[in-house]
Amino acid sequence: MESINETTLILCSLSIILFAGFLGTRMTKLVSLPNVSGYILAGVFIGPSLMNLVPLSLLNHMGFINDIALGFIAFGVGKFFKKEVIKATGLKVIVITCFEALLAGLLVTFAMRYLFNLSWNFSLILGAIATATAPASTMMTIRQYHVKGDYVNTLLQIVALDDVICLLTFSVVVAYINASTLGSVEIQEIMLPILLNAASWVLGILSAITLSKLLKHRSTDNKLILTLAFLLAISGICAQFDVSPLLSCMIFGAVYINITKDKKIFDQVNSFNPPIMSLFFIVSGMRLDVMALMSAGLIGVGYFAIRIIGKYAGTAMGCRLTGMPTTYQKYMGLAMIPQAGVAIGLAFLAERLLPAEMGSLLLTIILSSSVLYEMVGPACAKLSFIFAGLIEPTHSVAHHHRKVIES
Repeated sequence: MESINETTLILCSLSIILFAGFLGTRMTKLVSLPNVSGYILAGVFIGPSLMNLVPLSLLNHMGFINDIALGFIAFGVGKFFKKEVIKATGLKVIVITCFEALLAGLLVTFAMRYLFNLSWNFSLILGAIATATAPASTMMTIRQYHVKGDYVNTLLQIVALDDVICLLTFSVVVAYINASTLGSVEIQEIMLPILLNAASWVLGILSAITLSKLLKHRSTDNKLILTLAFLLAISGICAQFDVSPLLSCMIFGAVYINITKDKKIFDQVNSFNPPIMSLFFIVSGMRLDVMALMSAGLIGVGYFAIRIIGKYAGTAMGCRLTGMPTTYQKYMGLAMIPQAGVAIGLAFLAERLLPAEMGSLLLTIILSSSVLYEMVGPACAKLSFIFAGLIEPTHSVAHHHRKVIES
């Protein structure tokens, strides 16, 4: 029997991935979980750790899906950064972000050092990475349940600013480790990540200004084509320099909405999201190494739980300090759990700073916990929206089964 040619393998694998994602959402709907959870569980099921329906060689070449998906997500988040919204909540959002990010980082750092007796270098790096929050699954949950309002606007602004805090914290920690181990620190090691991210912000601003001029008097189809071209270009340029496209594409969307007030282009781009997002989350689930998860042991469990506590408590404290409504104080922290993208990228960078065994442990903890966070995060985000009165809770099993059949 002749071997399957490459084109057939790729197309059939993509079909299996999408079909598995669809079946996964049918299962999670039965227990009132968001679609994202279904996608990730489907990925775990068909991935190398279990059924191995998609070749590992193909999975290793799907990294571009992450960049495209993160670019689309960030562009959609950008529309929530309108000038009038920023003026109303800007300082409050900064304070809340600092509290939730830094408290999570501090708790993880001290827990790793004093509860698990790990080195300061390892603990500091893990704490710095713990500050990051991934917007993808939260954004998908918002999209699925059509949640809107000030609560959502504030949440997305906090999640977006999280990455800025994470990058700055990580840069400082890396500088400290280099200074403590080598006796000195090169200024470029501190400044390079910051400068690259600043350059990506400039790229987003210039792209938005250029697009706003190009889209004048264009047809609906051409507007979509040009916007997608810019999004792919931004994501590609960021990938070349190992910079997350999140911040650049978010600024791209934010500057564009403030210049043009054009919401329609966001709706057009949003229509592309379902297959791209499903691929993104299913592939994320496929990357979970069940054996590696077990090898992380108590340290991995500790990181997973302590970061959640820090995120929730920090969000509550920040909301209370800034005078946010009680619903924000009690429930917004539930939507701050997911972690992926930026955290995984930083884990790969940090691996080189630690001894081989500890570097491998760090990477295992971040990779495995990221998938677990993406599993529980959407359900917690949904609870956050239910408790805040933005989603009607399911009233009966019969009602829910009817909704599954109708969808």
